[in-house]
Amino acid sequence: MALMITDECINCDVCEPECPNDAIYMGLEIYEIDPNKCTECVGHYDAPQCRQVCPVDCIPFNPDHKETQEQLMVKFRLLTANKKASQS
Repeated sequence: MALMITDECINCDVCEPECPNDAIYMGLEIYEIDPNKCTECVGHYDAPQCRQVCPVDCIPFNPDHKETQEQLMVKFRLLTANKKASQS
């Protein structure tokens, strides 16, 4: 399941640099998470880094984007392969 940022976000800027997939970006009012890039840090870390650093606990699982650990790992592999290809 991808993560999402709720309107409780205080725009503290700590989550964005922690995302290894560059899934977090500044939206119109608060930070947002691109569900196509969010792997919950599967493949990178044992736990979602944005949730670890968030001081207001405003990053729940996104119920509209349910994924298994296996699906998240596939997404991680695709994102990693695409990133390597674009750097070549």
